[in-house]
Amino acid sequence: MKKLLGLVFVAALGAGGWLSWALLTPVQPPPHTLVMLHPGFSTHRIAAELKNAGIIRSEKAFILWQYVHRRRSLKAGEYLFDTPANIIAIQKRLRRGDVYFHTVVVPEGYTMFDIGRAIEAAGLGPADEFLKVAQNDTALIADIAPGARSLEGYLFPDTYQFTRTMTMDEMAAAMVRQFRQVATQLNLISDVIGADPGLARNLPSIVTMASIVEKETAVPEERPQVASVYYNRLEKHIALDADPSIIYAELLAGAYQGALHHADMQFSSPYNTYRNAGLPPGPIGNPGRSALEAAMHPAQTDYLYFVADAQGHHRFARTFEEHNENVAAYRKAMRGR
Repeated sequence: MKKLLGLVFVAALGAGGWLSWALLTPVQPPPHTLVMLHPGFSTHRIAAELKNAGIIRSEKAFILWQYVHRRRSLKAGEYLFDTPANIIAIQKRLRRGDVYFHTVVVPEGYTMFDIGRAIEAAGLGPADEFLKVAQNDTALIADIAPGARSLEGYLFPDTYQFTRTMTMDEMAAAMVRQFRQVATQLNLISDVIGADPGLARNLPSIVTMASIVEKETAVPEERPQVASVYYNRLEKHIALDADPSIIYAELLAGAYQGALHHADMQFSSPYNTYRNAGLPPGPIGNPGRSALEAAMHPAQTDYLYFVADAQGHHRFARTFEEHNENVAAYRKAMRGR
């Protein structure tokens, strides 16, 4: 009997030692190891995924420790393992839901096509899937832009942190929420106390104008002047002649070749502001705060034209003759480079 008890004691001691070793000994994972734990995974499946990825030493020890703490659930998501950790520390991370975030940078002026590619590059899914959402989920902005053809213009430029468990709809909604927040701060949305009701009624037009201004200049201090040119042309019923609108028209048609040519000015599309007077049917990109402010509060000028000056800025003109002089100066500067 004593011998049997002794064997049991030794076995228990050995099991305890093994369990302590399996639970407490840190494991060095392979460099930048990402593990995706999908919703619905059982503890056994999670343990198997971690073992196969070289994150833990023992599936059994992982399962046993979780059984002891079964009231604390392990959260689904994508996890990054790049430092040594033991099972206890790993389970604490999984209970906190300390998931890995992918950074998606959306610069000012990005189109929905650009954003889709950025999301794909971040490893969050195909660009086409985001594009489908951006082109169809207009219910997200139905209250502020009831006639919108897509979410273009309302996917606010910013740096976003997304997880792989998020859907494309959720990512698009996060960008729209950011637009709403900025638009609210600018008193551009009618349900804000003190908002200008005239601006609120024309929100889609302001966003469309801002998207053109955004595309035309990257210099914030010039944007009110650029906006004034386009508003002046609208008032005089002169076509806007905005090159970025043709690029966008060709993007929508899948016809853009990476550069504009003279023949493109005749491209058939309601977005072509050379062939069609007035604003295009909707935004041609996603404007940032500065462009929105410029579209809301343009400079008071009598300019009707502008052209690049070959130094990152623009020259503005009141007459076509003056504009031609500026164009000649630009061409001369370009030849001298």
